[in-house]
Amino acid sequence: MTKVEIKVENIVASATLGKSVDLPQVAPALEGVEYNLEQFPGLVYKLKEPKTAALIFGSGKLVCTGAKSIEDSKKAIHIAVDKMRTLDPEIPHEFEIKVQNIVASANLDKTLNLEAVALDLENTEYEPEQFPGLVYRLGEPKVVLLLFGSGKVVCTGAKTIPDAQLGVEKTKERLAELDLL
Repeated sequence: MTKVEIKVENIVASATLGKSVDLPQVAPALEGVEYNLEQFPGLVYKLKEPKTAALIFGSGKLVCTGAKSIEDSKKAIHIAVDKMRTLDPEIPHEFEIKVQNIVASANLDKTLNLEAVALDLENTEYEPEQFPGLVYRLGEPKVVLLLFGSGKVVCTGAKTIPDAQLGVEKTKERLAELDLL
């Protein structure tokens, strides 16, 4: 397997508290929170450390975005929930956090002829009039790669960092097999 260095760009994780949250009551506990029901059906709580945004919904669901590591996304959710609990002590201490999506980038260090790739590589979509990248769907791991003519690659849909790594490496290997690198 060809080693390719990947950089994690964003991790999206979610948690379900198992209890509805009174957003107008909880909003004051969170510093710098955005709450405008006409624009968005939840609270947007931006944290400086780790630099993330937690979206908090009345259903008791939270979505954290912007983290660069799984630890940071979990830490951000715990910070938001702990602050919310100061105003609503009934918010549970135990809840599950699930990674929903990992976005990573890499560079194949070679330019790609996307038209040739679109012809030879299976499971691709390439419509340069709509989007400058080629979309490549892998079955295992189940990830989607965006390939650009510059050789830059974005992997999305991974649930683990090793899956993102494997997706990029398998793609590079497949491109090499087809003489497209």
